[in-house]
Amino acid sequence: MRSLALVVGAFIVASALAGALGAANLGTALTFGQIAVALSVVYVVIRH
Repeated sequence: MRSLALVVGAFIVASALAGALGAANLGTALTFGQIAVALSVVYVVIRH
């Protein structure tokens, strides 16, 4: 359950941060969210 929260949280934080820092549009901000999800999944897999 903690791993899922980490992945979802990474998506939300990265998307919001990209939007706040001036991403060109919502699609760009969500792309950064997807990158954060991929990195957090790799972290979870390696950690466990």
